[in-house]
Amino acid sequence: MADREFDIIVYGATGYTGRLVAEHFVREYGSRSDGPKWAMAGRSMDKLEAVRDEIGAPKSTPLVVADANDPASLEAMCDRTRVVLTTVGPYQLYGDKLVAACVKTGTDYADLCGEPAWMRAQIDKHHEAAKQSGARIAFSSGFDSIPFDLGVLMLQKEAVARHGSPAPRVKGRVRAMQGTFSGGTAASLTATMKAAAKNPGIIKVLNDPFGLTPGFEGPDQPSGMIPRHEEELGKWAAPLPFIMATINTKNVHRTNFLRGHPYGEDLRYDEMMLTSPGEAGKAAANAVVEMLKNPFGAKPPKPGEGPSKEERENGYYDVLFVGEWPDGKRLHYGVKGKYDPGYGSTSRMLAETGMALLDCDAEGGIGTPGSFLGEALVERLREHAELTFAVEE
Repeated sequence: MADREFDIIVYGATGYTGRLVAEHFVREYGSRSDGPKWAMAGRSMDKLEAVRDEIGAPKSTPLVVADANDPASLEAMCDRTRVVLTTVGPYQLYGDKLVAACVKTGTDYADLCGEPAWMRAQIDKHHEAAKQSGARIAFSSGFDSIPFDLGVLMLQKEAVARHGSPAPRVKGRVRAMQGTFSGGTAASLTATMKAAAKNPGIIKVLNDPFGLTPGFEGPDQPSGMIPRHEEELGKWAAPLPFIMATINTKNVHRTNFLRGHPYGEDLRYDEMMLTSPGEAGKAAANAVVEMLKNPFGAKPPKPGEGPSKEERENGYYDVLFVGEWPDGKRLHYGVKGKYDPGYGSTSRMLAETGMALLDCDAEGGIGTPGSFLGEALVERLREHAELTFAVEE
């Protein structure tokens, strides 16, 4: 691995989110002599050259042609780099061959996948082979699911330090979020629903909080789908938009599983969005439930579309994690981020996951950012992606 030509290749650099990931490397590491050796990859050399020039990357930035439907080109790309960062989704349509190429060549991989049934299929197919080759395959390395995965990890570290044991009950509560979604998000959800219609087994994985922990079933989990009044916080809680919680909760349990259950085998975890106090909050929570029946409206965006630069820069998110113990002890931990969560911040998170993988010594396999990288990634996100992680007294 140390002898490979590149440290990181951004695959899908001509797409909406891939371009943002490439911009992060230009902005954050472009002028640093100790920066990573990185390259941009995609299907078209002409488009790669155009995007390179548009984002202000040096003319010397290497460009690599590779196609999701051409296994030989993907394997050749993987052989040249230590880490592949891919934004080419929906992954259930375009990701199989790239994961296989990374596993075969021992190349680390990170993506933005929010498609749990596909993730489970890859675990079943490749986890053992990735352990053998040393490839670290990190799904969900964006807003799904890094703030939640690492937020629980950091809360539980603080729980053990302060109270001597992990919290058996953790609530993830989105206090505020400003952001839009792109065509890629809509396409992933649409592909998942179509696949579920053809294969009912996919519904089982989607509905199972432990769908990504084969061989382990924990306790019954709160659904997070029914509006409820949070007495301690004084607000109503509603289901999270889209299927965010469906993805994030599975990744939290997989991190716990792969790390040997440092949160305990009895962890109960859910995620919801806080609204207002009183009747207005109850009405807002019920309105969210109705919105979830048709989250994209009459005209969902097309792949390649997404928020404007101004919308990305004006976005933000604020997530509270509440740890609870049977004797009444509580612990609050906050994760906050600047920029649109799904794209402005997500692109930074994916890029820094790649940077953290360069220094990672965890064994190979199919895991999560939390299981492979943990606090090392937290520090990178604090320093390079404008996220904050902190106990709230």
